[in-house]
Amino acid sequence: MKVIDFAETNSVINQYVAEIRDVDIQKERLRFRRNIERIGELMAYEMSKELTYSVKQVQTPLGVAQVSTPDDELVVATVFRAGLPLHQGFLNVFDRAGNAFVSAYRYYKDKECRELDVHIEYIASPNLTGKTLLLVDPMLATGESMELAWKAFLSKGTPKRLLIASVIASRQGVEHLQQVFPNDDIALWCAAIDPELNERSYIVPGLGDAGDLAYGEKL
Repeated sequence: MKVIDFAETNSVINQYVAEIRDVDIQKERLRFRRNIERIGELMAYEMSKELTYSVKQVQTPLGVAQVSTPDDELVVATVFRAGLPLHQGFLNVFDRAGNAFVSAYRYYKDKECRELDVHIEYIASPNLTGKTLLLVDPMLATGESMELAWKAFLSKGTPKRLLIASVIASRQGVEHLQQVFPNDDIALWCAAIDPELNERSYIVPGLGDAGDLAYGEKL
């Protein structure tokens, strides 16, 4: 799997990442959601360069223009609920894309909150056969929820191509996906890759719980 880390280059994405990490700025839910959305828009632009293009003729009021545009049938897929702002950012750019959603949540199987599992209970998706699937989720911790989401979406057909995007990833999560997807025709795009997970499988330094920061704390 090819891995692209935007933090290795200088761009405005770094500013938005800094703000969603900042403990004071991230208290503003609207700003937090919008920054995630902005990151999605910029990542979508960069990922659009990897699509398949062909030249088409466009009729203007004064003549015919030749324009190279994408040929891919796109589907933007995300995981409820934390993935919604990032999904919206991608949809702002790929406004003709189909949409797919899966409900996945993680829970601890022990009182010490050390043994983690992921449960999937809902999926809504168009037929994915032959499509280019953009699987987007703001946090890539262990990588297990992303893997399970991918397997769930396969029940809706086999995509022609898979591109994955995450805002904050852990090195462990990246390595897990590299084992799941060993081929270079699948790419993972990250705004930042952090070095470790803590004992509760949260990314460190990370940013906290993206879903709670975007929509409020849950019971």
